[in-house]
Amino acid sequence: MSNVYKDAGVDVEKGYEAVERMKKHIAKTTRPEVLGGIGAFAGLFELTSFNYQEPVLVSGTDGVGTKLKLAFQLDKHDTVGIDLVAMCVNDIVAQGAQPLFFLDYIACGKNDPEMLEQIVSGITSGCSDAGAALIGGETAEMPGMYEENEYDLAGFTVGIAEKSRLITGESITAGDVVIGLPSSGIHSNGYSLVRKIVAGLDFHKVVDGLSKPLGEALMTPTKIYAKQVSAVMESLTVKGASHITGGGFYENFPRMLPQGLGVELDETSWEKPGIFSFLQQQGEISDREMFGVFNMGIGLAMVVAPKEVDQALTILHAQGEKATVIGTVTDSAGVHFRS
Repeated sequence: MSNVYKDAGVDVEKGYEAVERMKKHIAKTTRPEVLGGIGAFAGLFELTSFNYQEPVLVSGTDGVGTKLKLAFQLDKHDTVGIDLVAMCVNDIVAQGAQPLFFLDYIACGKNDPEMLEQIVSGITSGCSDAGAALIGGETAEMPGMYEENEYDLAGFTVGIAEKSRLITGESITAGDVVIGLPSSGIHSNGYSLVRKIVAGLDFHKVVDGLSKPLGEALMTPTKIYAKQVSAVMESLTVKGASHITGGGFYENFPRMLPQGLGVELDETSWEKPGIFSFLQQQGEISDREMFGVFNMGIGLAMVVAPKEVDQALTILHAQGEKATVIGTVTDSAGVHFRS
């Protein structure tokens, strides 16, 4: 093959190698509904085996954001793929969907097959956790657009739900109970602020309040909540759910509530990962700003009727979740904290 394209900065042969490295990871996510294999022009997923009266397809797309900048600094690429899947999947799970399949887009400055394999291994790990098949994607080598050791990630997922079982928040009333599911850490939001706070620090050092090196704590992947929410939905009605992402508590809790309603939360009712205390102290940030940017230890919240709280907690604890009641729905709009 001519070296003209290679001389322009695109190594097609390394692209082929990267695809071959990915295949063994992608195979781990397969589902019976997947048709064809990797390498076709499109991914195929059969729906005829699903028994829904009024099936609704629920889709979501997202990226990892500037957390990738830390991945470049630490040369750690095996967890950002989990973040990518989680950011997409948790959004559709909050609407009551069962994830079906996932597609990824990787844009890089230089095709490094080993690095790309690490990224995809994380994506497939996330897909396996979510129960979604990785049915396709795109890897674009774009010299001049990205530095040689840099890349960007985007993902897209589709799930399915029974129309009557969608989590819409419409039936939420004052007095309903808010249950919080713990986060694994910062997840994938607020990293522009995080990077500003930690600039110049030693990522290999264990700082006060953490049990692992700072860099490792910062790269902890986003938790996926698909199986936990599905388990509760099998037995109970989840009235509302909120994936606590960008905008923290003040932006995301209202997204699940009918107009005019709010939540009153008890911030002593859950354990906050030490990384948040470290960032708050290091950056001299107020409580309100912290809750307006980060998940503060709650990755996903769900609303249930008071009579179903105990059963919901039992189900979540059986799933290994340290879920707790963190508040109630009130007729006062907004997010409020008990003094």
